[in-house]
Amino acid sequence: MAAVARVVVDLSLDRWFDYSVPPELREHIRPGSGVRVPFGRRMAEGYVIELTDRSEFATLKPIAELIDDVPMLSESLLALARWMASYYLAPLESAVRTVLPAAVRSDRVGFKEAQVLEAVPDAATPEELDALGRRAPQQARAFAFLREHGPATATETTRGTGVGAGALQALRKRGWLRAHARTERRGPLLNRNILPTEPLPLMEQQAEALAAVLSAVDEEQPPVVLLYGVTGSGKTEVYLQAISNVLHRDPPLGAIVLVPEISLTPQTVERFVGRFGERVAVLHSRLSDGERHDEWHRIRAGQADIVVGARSAVFAPLRRLGLIVVDEEHEPSYKQEEAPRYNARDVAVMRGRLEKCVVVLGSATPAIESWSNAKRGKYRLVRMPHRVDHRTMPHMRVIDMRADAEAAGQAGVFSADLLDAIRLRLDRAEQTILFLNRRGFSSSLICRACGYVAGCDHCSVACTYHRRDERLRCHICGAARKVPERCPACADPSFKYTGAGTQRVEDIVRRCFPHARIERMDADTTVRKDSYERVLGDFRAGKIDILIGTQMIAKGLHFPNVTLVGVIHADLSLHMPDFRAGERTFQLLAQVAGRAGRGDITGEVIVQTFTPFHPAIQAARRVDFETFADQEIEFRRQLTYPPFAHVVMATLRGAIEENVAAFANSLHSRLRPAEAAGVILSDAGPAPLARAKGLYRYQILLRCASVHRMAVALRQALAAARPPDGVTLAVDVDAMSML
Repeated sequence: MAAVARVVVDLSLDRWFDYSVPPELREHIRPGSGVRVPFGRRMAEGYVIELTDRSEFATLKPIAELIDDVPMLSESLLALARWMASYYLAPLESAVRTVLPAAVRSDRVGFKEAQVLEAVPDAATPEELDALGRRAPQQARAFAFLREHGPATATETTRGTGVGAGALQALRKRGWLRAHARTERRGPLLNRNILPTEPLPLMEQQAEALAAVLSAVDEEQPPVVLLYGVTGSGKTEVYLQAISNVLHRDPPLGAIVLVPEISLTPQTVERFVGRFGERVAVLHSRLSDGERHDEWHRIRAGQADIVVGARSAVFAPLRRLGLIVVDEEHEPSYKQEEAPRYNARDVAVMRGRLEKCVVVLGSATPAIESWSNAKRGKYRLVRMPHRVDHRTMPHMRVIDMRADAEAAGQAGVFSADLLDAIRLRLDRAEQTILFLNRRGFSSSLICRACGYVAGCDHCSVACTYHRRDERLRCHICGAARKVPERCPACADPSFKYTGAGTQRVEDIVRRCFPHARIERMDADTTVRKDSYERVLGDFRAGKIDILIGTQMIAKGLHFPNVTLVGVIHADLSLHMPDFRAGERTFQLLAQVAGRAGRGDITGEVIVQTFTPFHPAIQAARRVDFETFADQEIEFRRQLTYPPFAHVVMATLRGAIEENVAAFANSLHSRLRPAEAAGVILSDAGPAPLARAKGLYRYQILLRCASVHRMAVALRQALAAARPPDGVTLAVDVDAMSML
């Protein structure tokens, strides 16, 4: 038996510690076990990452306690955490914390216990019951209820019978009732009435896709399958039937389904619960700590073998994994913003490799990296080129807002074509989605006299005007202040609001269509936990005519009565200082357009833009992903960007700009030798978002075909010169944003 355990403690120290394993624990402790260990003058919790026979240290402290008989981390999840720490240049303990939710690691969150009452069998004779019914009818009613319905809490009994606490207490004194503790499950699916569904008949392309996935499941080394299907092609039904197949294998296998946005989770969960019932668990950041704790333990105990959720669900502790589905795999929201800065899509691919299970990446607009992998044969490509029942793709019209502004004398929010199209849908009792990826009323507040722009005091961005509470808000740091009555620079009172956000779009639509039922869905209106479900439920039920929103309504939603989608400002993401700007614009337009025409009526999409002839917009108009992808790949080849190189963004932050700039230049100099190993190094300089949350930001971009070479260079440079006090360094491997 191993005598030494290497343990990472739940602190950010970026190293492990050796402890001796007491003889009484040697048969029980395993890699992944949670333990309590002496650490300095206190006890700390940690996780065993390795067992060995020897240590380089002569004297070791013993492990004090084994927290759980069954390891908290399976061998495959522990291996996944170690890979994440290495690949994403993150401390191992931060990777372990990412794999194990805080609600599971914390002592403050446990199972919820409730006291339940139970009728004692044969506690009373029929004659005694009759007598009780005449003398104390409330007690008799409560006893009969518990005998018929089984154990229940006092609240449930009172609700079911109308009796008071006194009657229940009297029955306990008689010895007719007894109380005991019962674990109460907390979960997002409780008290939800979801109708069961049956598998749908498959189109030929769906049947072929399903066969390809199941064939991959049978392989000894299952491949990654890129399921490239247009919006509305029926990818979800393929997922459902593939999961049904792996569930019924011998032994049964589990499945994980990832969706990119929490707003998509309710609708996705409904489809999976309708098909699989109690076998489905949900994991995402909107759960309470108690719900997350109970769902995680339900998965770990084998009570749920299908997990649906956002990126963190990729770490669900399923015992036997047969299939991982990453829906809308191209979405940047799969990228974690804090260390370890992992991409859930890529982590899913690695977990599939470790557990020998199939990973299905589904998208109508695959990431350029995934598409390149499929074209090179690294991934298996499966196409679904038609909508279900061969419904036609929506007709897309591109409106040149330059011409519209010239005709009207000024640039407006709505073109006449879009207003006419909305009016037509209202007349036909059809639904409309209006998309603008900017919340608030106006994007900035400008003084007409001197040109002053109301900016954030802590970030190098303009504040957004929110009309509902008459505040200027920064969408980077969240700071808010009242709108000034006069210009702070020249005291002129004539402020001008420029640009438009979803609040302003809603205001205009309400004035243009006063009798329409209108709802807005963005980060400002979905603060409440159930906001997503309420709005989408009302939209599905036909209680909303026009839904206005940001990207949370742009993808994955299926509403057959939506026949019009309007894109208010298609240029917002097009001119960002990011090599992925064109790709993101194409993906967003294609995805939001896919919400139209999913029923029997052909849909229409109206895209308003000031750059109508941009290749991304024209390719989206033609629904021509492959031509766009081929052009984009060639552009990336010439500039040595992904998929021809990995990118690593090193971002330095600090309150004193001179210190940040000095260390950025010093780090850049120490990285220069890596250029001989094929690393392409950008100059150190201010980030496009030069100041955020009061901190100045400088960046260095590294590009190379090998992440390992860049990692070695960064480790060597940082070993020679650590950041000075007040300056922090964040390293983002395979960065998704250049800001």
